[in-house]
Amino acid sequence: MTRLSLLDLVPVVEGGTVSQALANAADLARHAESLGFARYWCAEHHGMRGIASAATSVVLGHVAAATSSIRVGAGGIMLPNHAPLVIAEQFGTLDALFPGRIDLGLGRAPGSDQRVARALRRTLETDANAFPQDVLELQSYFADDGQTGISATPGAGAEIEMWILGSSLFGAQLAAALGLPYAFASHFAPYALDQALSVYRRDFRPSLRLSKPHVMAGFNVFAADTDAEAELLASSQQQSFVALRTGNPRQLPPPVAGYRASLGAQGSAILDHVLQCSAVGSPATVARALAAFVERTGVDEIMVASAIYDHDARKHSLTLTAEAVEELKIAA
Repeated sequence: MTRLSLLDLVPVVEGGTVSQALANAADLARHAESLGFARYWCAEHHGMRGIASAATSVVLGHVAAATSSIRVGAGGIMLPNHAPLVIAEQFGTLDALFPGRIDLGLGRAPGSDQRVARALRRTLETDANAFPQDVLELQSYFADDGQTGISATPGAGAEIEMWILGSSLFGAQLAAALGLPYAFASHFAPYALDQALSVYRRDFRPSLRLSKPHVMAGFNVFAADTDAEAELLASSQQQSFVALRTGNPRQLPPPVAGYRASLGAQGSAILDHVLQCSAVGSPATVARALAAFVERTGVDEIMVASAIYDHDARKHSLTLTAEAVEELKIAA
């Protein structure tokens, strides 16, 4: 049975504020919890006016405090930006506050450009290729196995569910070697999805944490009562993607009717690439797209991603998505 989870980049809409975005994040997580979503994740991005989740562990504490049962986690923490001990302490604190509910997805991208990465790290001597060693060091802090000579407090003994994130074969290979669950960022980088899942499943080595491969994949969903309404809602994220990929990131703009048709060749090519793993439409349209994606990939979980300008419309989209998945279960 494929489970639904939610990725929220905590969008700051045009005309809105960071405070409003954070309030919406907590409200959206409560709504996802009421619908039976398994997880709520937010991600580390820096220097972006339209994303309010830069201080990821702080946002997760805010969301976890507003909910009671849904798992809450990072999708992800960009480990090259941080000393592993700092992340062990942060997520150990979250686990102490909300035991049994905290996930930690780890990636090796900077979550920013090189200028912002330098401001974060103070030096770019940090080697992204050391990511596997940093993951092992982080695991050692949580296990409190003495390998580092330091006991993380909080952190030692924390029951954190750790994931490896990726959009290429590197993350798939690492997750397989460490026997960890794997989440693929197909909601914006879909090209290597099938190959990465194949590598992960083929090379997976059982661990104390996981006995068999477990995969989650990102999937954009914009659901509304009609296909036309959903197409309108999706235009906000489409505008944001085009702006980002053309070097002009912005806050999440209001929807624009006929936006996709108004784009030239370059803009259309950008959207054709990043939105391959998407469903835009009525519940029936969304159900068909989700069923096809699960049949193609065999994923254990779908991480629903969607940036919708109107908060109530976003909640309604999640409701319709959950109903569509429930219909698929009944049909099966």
